[in-house]
Amino acid sequence: MRTVDYFDIIGPVMIGPSSSHTAGAARIGRIARDLLGETPVRARIGFHGSFAKTYHGHGTDRAIAGGLLGMDVDDPGLRGALVQAREKGLEITFEPVQLRDAHPNTVLLSIAAPDGRELSVRAASVGGGRVLIQELNGLEVNFSGEENTLIIRHRDMPGAIAQVSSLLAGADVNIATMRVFRQKAGGSAVMALELDRLPDPSIVAALRCLRGIGDVTLLKKR
Repeated sequence: MRTVDYFDIIGPVMIGPSSSHTAGAARIGRIARDLLGETPVRARIGFHGSFAKTYHGHGTDRAIAGGLLGMDVDDPGLRGALVQAREKGLEITFEPVQLRDAHPNTVLLSIAAPDGRELSVRAASVGGGRVLIQELNGLEVNFSGEENTLIIRHRDMPGAIAQVSSLLAGADVNIATMRVFRQKAGGSAVMALELDRLPDPSIVAALRCLRGIGDVTLLKKR
């Protein structure tokens, strides 16, 4: 007898109408904002597949905008997020895109911070409000953000993983899972570490000071 996950049936506590087209989209927008480190001033959003066909009717555009403004999936403000985006100076555009071998609920986000920093994200809403982040700035990754997750962008070099794991171990923070993605030996790389508990902010700050570390983002479980 198969075990039924009722979360897959009813989805998360959310502003509807759809767990995949609305809640998942809001979560993707929020993760992108957290990875940028602040609310963007510009965002170009490309919708693929089912997202491209139904994004207006299902509120996917409003959900993405709300996530980029820092809203969670159950925030009533999602309904008016496009208006709020204009009021807060977020210039946002939407367009259909066609991707090969992509999940039907895939979105491409290209966002820019006030200081000009840019971030590109490819992500998919895979059902029940769950999401999968697939690319960061063109680098293939694979993480969901469902647990407390450290995303560390760094240079691929000997000892990079060891110094991160050693610092966390010294702070009594256990790593539940770790995945490392890189473009090539010695090139850009990303660590995605799911943690058993949230680390102290001082630990995150210390990680940013390690040799070869470019950026550290803590995605808190929501």
